[in-house]
Amino acid sequence: MRAMIGRIVEGTVTGIQPYGAFVMIDHDLKGLIHISEISKGYVKDVAKYLQVGEKVRVKVIDYDPLNHQCRLSLKAVHGPNKRPRHKQQRVQRVPKMVIGFKSLADHLDEWIKLANQ
Repeated sequence: MRAMIGRIVEGTVTGIQPYGAFVMIDHDLKGLIHISEISKGYVKDVAKYLQVGEKVRVKVIDYDPLNHQCRLSLKAVHGPNKRPRHKQQRVQRVPKMVIGFKSLADHLDEWIKLANQ
């Protein structure tokens, strides 16, 4: 089984916890994708990236022969671009603003009216 380290395998997500996701690779082999191995960026909620029953391709980064468990990495396969499953909210575009100064002459008539009131 040590020969599996470094290999990319396919498995099924069987459980989600705050610290990671459990994956069944075959009937004898299971593993954990720790929250730090899901995406290169900060992951607050594992369930936004994975769901139970989902098929995933993961890289085996370590193997514990006593428990027949693997340490798995999703980000090693998908790179830094693994994104949450939820839809990103669209960012509203701010209308183009023209920034600048008007000359004093442009305000002169307005100021004279205000001064005469």
